[in-house]
Amino acid sequence: MADQGVEYRICPLNQLPEGGGVLAVAGEVEVGVFRVRGRVHAYENRCRHQGGPVCTGEILGRYEQVLNPDGTVIGERFNPDQLRIACPWHGWEYDLETGRCTADPGYRLRRFPVEVRDGDVFIRV
Repeated sequence: MADQGVEYRICPLNQLPEGGGVLAVAGEVEVGVFRVRGRVHAYENRCRHQGGPVCTGEILGRYEQVLNPDGTVIGERFNPDQLRIACPWHGWEYDLETGRCTADPGYRLRRFPVEVRDGDVFIRV
């Protein structure tokens, strides 16, 4: 890894479920490491709202409104491909792939560089 910082081995990749994650301690930082569409992402376990343990929250899909051509709502559908994590303290949701807050994209989770090497997941803090 070319980034500065200390590298930490998190777990074997095969122990990181697709659409799921693990919680780990890397130095003095608690980190959630998630696998989404085959890619691995790592975020500090700290919600941007009030510092809650966001990475311990529930991983959810997204409900979307279905519209008629005139823009009127005809129902809802569930989209399991748009994974989010909801902070257990106050429900703030973040896109699991980007770390952006779904209600206000100006907020995002603190991200850490991730590398998969020789079947293991490493992050740099």
